[in-house]
Amino acid sequence: MNILLTGGAGYIGSHVALALLDSGHKVHIIDNLSRGNEMLVPSSAGFTCCDIDDSNKITEIIINNNFDALMHFAGFIQVEESVDFPDKYFSNNTDKAIKLFETCQKNNLKNIIFSSTAAAYGNSKKQITDEESKLDPQNPYAESKIRTENYLLQNKDKFNFIILRYFNVAGADQQLRSGQISSKSTHLIKVLSEVIIGKRNCIEIFGNDYNTNDGTAIRDFIHVTDLSDIHVKVLEFLLENLESNIFNCGYGYGYSVLEVINTANKIYNGTINFKISQRRKGDIEKLVSDTSKILNRINWKPKFNNLESIITSSVEWEKYLNEKNF
Repeated sequence: MNILLTGGAGYIGSHVALALLDSGHKVHIIDNLSRGNEMLVPSSAGFTCCDIDDSNKITEIIINNNFDALMHFAGFIQVEESVDFPDKYFSNNTDKAIKLFETCQKNNLKNIIFSSTAAAYGNSKKQITDEESKLDPQNPYAESKIRTENYLLQNKDKFNFIILRYFNVAGADQQLRSGQISSKSTHLIKVLSEVIIGKRNCIEIFGNDYNTNDGTAIRDFIHVTDLSDIHVKVLEFLLENLESNIFNCGYGYGYSVLEVINTANKIYNGTINFKISQRRKGDIEKLVSDTSKILNRINWKPKFNNLESIITSSVEWEKYLNEKNF
């Protein structure tokens, strides 16, 4: 297959590009490098540095390639930033995405995999959250993704699409070809890894007064390599069936922030300092995926669903970045 992939210089986009290339497919990446890093762009992928709303440039790329599908990852993802600058998120994550989809549709590229978020569910009242759960966004980031989902859902006659709602993505490529690069990361396991190798002095726990067993928020963490594998399998499903759908991407069980830190402390001999801070704006209490739909419909099984392996792969990546003076 030949895939047009946006945001391929970012964390998840670069991993999926690698998974596609490892499976023998062709990939052309679009990224404006505003949040991504060119170091993460696989050398065997095509690459164009441009914005997703550059219709002329993207039209030219599509005309010169016979793409089977678009995978759209490019977007802003920081919850707290979205609360402070909502218009920035609606412009980039919704308006520009819609313009990109319309450019693709005009050029007969109608198969789309869209990178969405489980944050769309907000504070779900269910123990585990399925795809039919009520959407209750708690921040503009989540709302911006829902608006883009709604555009696709309202245009089923124009596109074949799969919407993937990610739970908390963590870890790094086993071969250290890609991982998270961010000077202002807010992801728990990324920050934890920086503390473990000495880049930070301690990790903050944002709120210990949630209605959970230990008072800290609960998340369903999925290894980025498993998530990348999902994309390859879902792409095959879409092209074979031309059936639009929505799937959760997680493991189906949750860990509290404190449980994650305690697990890391067991691995790394109790060297992690933490402090309790106020809750962050837009954060939610508990979010765990119901994975039955994707397990029943797609030929995918998790291979790295182990919290210790997620943490250690992230730490190894952080050590690698340190050696490269990142």
